[in-house]
Amino acid sequence: MERFREAILEGAPGEDIAAIPLPDSYRAAFVKKDETEMFAGLSTKEKDPRKAIHVDEIALPEMAPDECFVAVMASAINFNTVWTSIFEPLPTFGFLERLGRESVWGKRHDLPYHVVGSDASGVVIRAGSAVRGWKPGDRVVIHCNYVDDQDPDAHDDSMLASNQRIWGFETNFGGLADLTLVKANQLMPKPEHLNWEEAACNALCNSTSYRMLVSPNGAHMKQGDVVLVWGATGGLGGYAVQYVLNGGGIPVGVVSSASKVKLLEALGCEAVLDRAEKEYRFWADEHTQDESEWRRLGKDIRALVGEDPDIVFEHPGRQTMGASVFVAKRGGTVVTCAATSGYMIEYDNRHLWMKLKQIKSSHFANYREAYAANRLIRLGRIQPVLSAVYPLEETGEAASQVQYNLHEGKIGVLCLAPEEGLGVDDPARRAKVGEDRITTFRRLGA
Repeated sequence: MERFREAILEGAPGEDIAAIPLPDSYRAAFVKKDETEMFAGLSTKEKDPRKAIHVDEIALPEMAPDECFVAVMASAINFNTVWTSIFEPLPTFGFLERLGRESVWGKRHDLPYHVVGSDASGVVIRAGSAVRGWKPGDRVVIHCNYVDDQDPDAHDDSMLASNQRIWGFETNFGGLADLTLVKANQLMPKPEHLNWEEAACNALCNSTSYRMLVSPNGAHMKQGDVVLVWGATGGLGGYAVQYVLNGGGIPVGVVSSASKVKLLEALGCEAVLDRAEKEYRFWADEHTQDESEWRRLGKDIRALVGEDPDIVFEHPGRQTMGASVFVAKRGGTVVTCAATSGYMIEYDNRHLWMKLKQIKSSHFANYREAYAANRLIRLGRIQPVLSAVYPLEETGEAASQVQYNLHEGKIGVLCLAPEEGLGVDDPARRAKVGEDRITTFRRLGA
């Protein structure tokens, strides 16, 4: 892999990169199947990703005809890496076993270790015989929709395919490594004005936010819509606020500290609620929600923007869903993905059915949506939300930061890239977009 690193850093042409022999092994961050019980009896807060994530050499897998090997320059941490590393809500090896039963090529994924990571930027170093449009030397970012085009359900919206998976979470050979194995239809052009770590942090969260808000498959936001965004400086929320502003909507961002308020204001979000200052207590105890707190939240939103939200961008899950359903406007939409505070949710159904509201589910994005979201990054219309960067050796520490919400935006991880700031191919566009805009989260959110 060192030869690939040197060639990429020197700007070698694709034919030279293709001539470098593939290694027998490569460095990767992974969890082990024989350690899935290591946290038995501990609470979620007591489970430590740093104890479960290992970084070591693993064997190079065989490449299928529709796949590419990508030399990974940088990757990023998503909450699914946290779930994998603490084996919640269940160990991911069950996903790999099911994939292994599907085909000869699927069998490669069923291993006693699971290489994690669902984001990456890098350079194609090999392309399978069935790959069209990508070749060695291409600089790419990778989206995490891993789907089989032989499933008929995949041909309307690939997220509806019965065997749709998330790469690096429900498949092996993820992006937190010096090399990754992906389907060709996961590749997208790297934003030329971003460095490796900035480019690597976008695909999962940016594409998810695009589908939730912009796509007809999500809330299909229109100009003037009031959108309540939970965790508005987080990995998802930081992109959501930008999409609301770009689309002529009115974001109401909910954050948990005064420093996060300043970060939102720097993004252009004028209506902000600081949960720490407001001291909302949506749950009176473990089993009982407090409707008076929902009402107080609704009153505070109306005080800021004069009306209830048309859309609630919901991803914390259990902690906030009851409040989200309540505060949405009559006929409004709660669009939900993930559930970082718990997936067994409760809400008062009277406020849903009697006021004609709807809850709409959303999960990552199909290739068209991911490509459209990446295009907006490339155009400089959406900015990365990178706030910190760790080396691959410290993947466990980076995942721990995400687990305990000790960060803003996204945390990047350097893989083959030897230092930060490399990989900018279009400095003129970077200057036009503006260094301060591109690095807002890095400057204010670290």
